[in-house]
Amino acid sequence: MANVQLEFQASAGEADPQSRPVLVVGRLQNLHRVPWPQLRGKLQPRVTEEIWQAALSTLNPNPTDSCPLYLNYATVAALPSRVTRHNSPSAAQFLTRLIRNCLPGGTNRCILMVCERSEVFASACAIARAFPLFTRRSSASRRTEKKTVIVEFFLVGQSNGPVEVEMLKCLESATEGVRLAARIVDTPCNEMNTDSFLEEIKKVGKDLGIVPTIFRNAELKEKGFGGIYGVGKAAVHPPALAVLSHTPEGATQTIAWVGKGIVYDTGGLSIKGKTTMPGMKRDCGGAAAILGAFKATVKQGFKDNLHAVFCLAENSVGPNATRPDDIHVLYSGKTVEINNTDAEGRLVLADGVAYARKDLGADIILDMATLTGAQGIATGKYHAAVLTNNEDWETACVKAGRNCGDLVHPLVYCPELHFTEFTSAVADMKNSVADRDNSPSSCAGLFIASHIGFDWPGVWVHIDIAAPVHAGERATGYGVALLLSLFGRASEDPLLNMVSPLGCNGDSPEDDVERDSKRRRLV
Repeated sequence: MANVQLEFQASAGEADPQSRPVLVVGRLQNLHRVPWPQLRGKLQPRVTEEIWQAALSTLNPNPTDSCPLYLNYATVAALPSRVTRHNSPSAAQFLTRLIRNCLPGGTNRCILMVCERSEVFASACAIARAFPLFTRRSSASRRTEKKTVIVEFFLVGQSNGPVEVEMLKCLESATEGVRLAARIVDTPCNEMNTDSFLEEIKKVGKDLGIVPTIFRNAELKEKGFGGIYGVGKAAVHPPALAVLSHTPEGATQTIAWVGKGIVYDTGGLSIKGKTTMPGMKRDCGGAAAILGAFKATVKQGFKDNLHAVFCLAENSVGPNATRPDDIHVLYSGKTVEINNTDAEGRLVLADGVAYARKDLGADIILDMATLTGAQGIATGKYHAAVLTNNEDWETACVKAGRNCGDLVHPLVYCPELHFTEFTSAVADMKNSVADRDNSPSSCAGLFIASHIGFDWPGVWVHIDIAAPVHAGERATGYGVALLLSLFGRASEDPLLNMVSPLGCNGDSPEDDVERDSKRRRLV
């Protein structure tokens, strides 16, 4: 899968399945709506109309099903016929599984995706997740041939015209972002340390014509970033705070995306066990998602000021490691007594969001992090958890998740009841809760918010992606599609506008211009 090139085309053209294997996938009711003349060129001479109809009649998705059409060269697969209200209409998770399990082998293959126009974006991102880029298998290094998978969309229902070129370009940018984020998360720390992550940031900046702002090591300490410095000071590769800034003319607001980039989390002196430490290379998933999303959204044209803030550190063990009982002064000026060095993500993010408020003047601050193992218990493996000081944004996050396939579900936001968990006798707060049975994922998010201030008038959104950042042993690139969808109204791209929580369906052009600024704030 690592050497697969994805190509989105308006028409994949005609080909014998024996020379170009093909997978046709969609909901069963949609597959029945595809006229045979539209399929014939991709299946003949191996598959006749009678075989196609017979295959459809045998499909019984529960929740999915598939049927070979011709040996292992052509297959039809059915997605769930319906989904419940907390799932995406695109059935994105099921689509990724079907692609992995049912796509025939070969160096040149085709996927014909049958769906409605509103599901194109989520379906494309789901397909991208089936083709991870990272591998260190020795057999992969001996393979020199590049594999190509061509994806063609056949649209049914309303607005079922052809897929436009600009839509294809958006899908290309979005899926590149998803695969970039997944590659970074899949890469182990002996390769993806803080130095390497900074190189990834610089590479994206070079592609976009942006020079990143970077603070490292002792400079972090001098400038008051006690959270980032305290977490990363014991590692061989020093911690860093990096910022990519997009500041177009005519911007009406300033948005900051703050990502947790713990390239490896041993737990520090509060060290993890042998069963909980493996997989902690994924603790940079928030920063990786923000990097992939920033690259895609700026390429597609973003109308407002957008800052991507990366809080990078390796939570390591050594003579200089932070100890329980140490007290750090964070960038907000607040003091934190460390009672758990394994609660490090909130410390680096607290510095990041405080910087976004004080130095970047952000109106909207969104932080994304693999923050708590409790998130997977609270909202499950597939839904990230959202905590926010704004009810409209909570609703918008849930809608955006359904539109893009990166599912989201709310956490309890109640600082007046929960923040006392961090009470300290000698500092402004501790960094870990007193009662781990009292909504720990909510409390962890509130720790971050406290360094902006609970009375801050702007919008703060916290997305905990600890569970959906991976599926099994592979990264998913979770978060890229969510950010593109959630902030789609600030994009110049029509597809991202369509999948945003407040799309422009049914609006007249006059209404669209008049209410543009309000929509871009999503409130």
